[in-house]
Amino acid sequence: MRIRIVDAFTDRPFAGNPAGVLLLDSDGFPADSWLQKVAAEVNLSETAFAHPLPAGGEADWALRWFTPTTEVDMCGHATLATAHVLHTTGTASGTVRFAARCGILAATAHEDGTITLDFPTAPLTPVEIPDGVAQALGAKVVSVQDTGPHIGDLVVELADEQAVRDLAPDFAALTAHSERGVIATAAAEDPSAGYDFVSRGFFPRVGIDEDPVTGSAHTALAPFWSARLGRDELTGLQASARSGLVRTALRGDRTLLTGRAVTVVDGELLTAP
Repeated sequence: MRIRIVDAFTDRPFAGNPAGVLLLDSDGFPADSWLQKVAAEVNLSETAFAHPLPAGGEADWALRWFTPTTEVDMCGHATLATAHVLHTTGTASGTVRFAARCGILAATAHEDGTITLDFPTAPLTPVEIPDGVAQALGAKVVSVQDTGPHIGDLVVELADEQAVRDLAPDFAALTAHSERGVIATAAAEDPSAGYDFVSRGFFPRVGIDEDPVTGSAHTALAPFWSARLGRDELTGLQASARSGLVRTALRGDRTLLTGRAVTVVDGELLTAP
């Protein structure tokens, strides 16, 4: 069984967010326990598993994502990685529709090599700054938005870009403040640098202290910053050590996420389900 590692939301190897990708030739998924063991062995923030669906349905492939410790409801970078593998191997062309736990997602490949994901927009609810969030992050908090069950994150606005870059959170303390993770964000210090806002994503509750580039978080960051900056099309820089760019386009209850991907490992998984 072929297994690949793809760096997503980047145009060069060893940057962006790496994801494991397994395209299954079965008409269903293996046991959850096997999927989880593979994801733990790959030991990246997410490993994607996909199998083809019968023609004529509402989706072309079924898709699931696992961290090293648990299954997640939505993952942007591993969806981008899966679409990249489907297109670069000639398995698919144009738009691919995925059936996932969060609904039907689409990925469209473009001639310039980019891929656009069509994801549901996260609803944002302003909330009082929870006790302990500023202390857990180690920074002054300007505002907090709750995404609710959609992605289960808190979007935490900080004063400026440098504050986001300088964060050194208490990960154990952060686990008390969201269902999935905490997204710290601020406006870009210099928009001429090629991005409009920065972010970093922390997900210790699902076994990932810091995620390099979080596509799903941008379904909340897009409406958050579009409302403040007055534009529906923006570019976000996730300022992790690996770094990556996500172009966002707000389309009402859908958010388009565009990026590139690079395959860095193409190998054989020797243990079958």
